[in-house]
Amino acid sequence: MSKSKESLQKSLQDYHEKRDFSLTTEPSGNKQTTDPNKTSKIFVIQEHHARKLHYDFRLERDGVLKSWAIPKGFPQTPADKRLAVETEDHPIEYADFEGTIPTGQYGAGKVIIWDKGTYVEKVWETKMIEFILNGKRLQGRYVMVPLKKYGEKNWLLLKPKQ
Repeated sequence: MSKSKESLQKSLQDYHEKRDFSLTTEPSGNKQTTDPNKTSKIFVIQEHHARKLHYDFRLERDGVLKSWAIPKGFPQTPADKRLAVETEDHPIEYADFEGTIPTGQYGAGKVIIWDKGTYVEKVWETKMIEFILNGKRLQGRYVMVPLKKYGEKNWLLLKPKQ
């Protein structure tokens, strides 16, 4: 089911409120999403040199990029556990964004695409998100579970045994 333009703008309201598009080259979010019924959608991981280096992980869903900040990068083995802090939705065009967000702007610092590709959503529920990444650097199954005990926006990112 495709989101209406009004619904899409509401999803991006926090994103727009945090940015001055006369100062930043970040995309403003005018592009509509691709076919909502396709089985594989885009993902991107952006290396973000802000106050502290972290990785921004984004999954295409409902016409936007659902987003999380991952302070220590993606898990490489089933033993690795990573904190993923949910952030505001970003426009689909952000998947192609690389550049420097100016000093004084939200998220100021350099943004570089670390990995990009498609993903297949297996489960998307309030208690678990499971997906399969098909990127240039990362492939395979990953799971995110909420850490409600530590705040509404905190998730645990895992690479389960295949």
